[in-house]
Amino acid sequence: MAEADSVAVIGLGRFGQSLALELMAGGTEVLGIDADEEIVQSLNGELTQVVRADSTKSEVLKQLAVDEFDRVVVAIGSDITASILTSSVLLGMKIPVIWAKAVTEQHAVILEQLGVHHVIRPEAEMGRRVAHLVRGAALDYIEIEKGYAIVKTAPPARLHGIPLGQTALRKELGVTVAAFKRPGEEWRNADADTVLGPDDTVLVVGPTRKAEGFAQLR
Repeated sequence: MAEADSVAVIGLGRFGQSLALELMAGGTEVLGIDADEEIVQSLNGELTQVVRADSTKSEVLKQLAVDEFDRVVVAIGSDITASILTSSVLLGMKIPVIWAKAVTEQHAVILEQLGVHHVIRPEAEMGRRVAHLVRGAALDYIEIEKGYAIVKTAPPARLHGIPLGQTALRKELGVTVAAFKRPGEEWRNADADTVLGPDDTVLVVGPTRKAEGFAQLR
């Protein structure tokens, strides 16, 4: 999928604002839409364009040329009905890629049944991520799909001073060291000749339980 040059963000609460501002920081053109005039005014000058509008009306979105944007994000969280109606209108406009935030499991199911391309639950996903960090020794955790993750951690002593190709790591533990970082240096891809030390940090890829188990090793 090509990188988006323009994104419309509908719903500028905390999640929508954070998303829109991060897109702007990355050089993406952003149209922000919200029904709250105070929120719109607070973001004036922060986004490419920000307008107060009712996103549940197709004629309004057409006037704003939302269908000309590469992607649209429905970040409405306080009004599930408005989120569903907006998503339905966007689908009718044949928007190529639609992302939508769901606040409950039922909300997510409805959005998926409508045909929304990407449905996310930020609070639930962050809760799962933090749970993995709280219960384990990982420095960071990203779930790629259910049951498969990337874990940031320190390499165990058994890997110190030995080329990764000689450790049988993948065979014995079922994980792969994908990248490593030495203090004060940039991240680098790991290979069979990589030799890790006690002060290094690694990114380990594999089944969630095995990747977390690796982070527990000392």
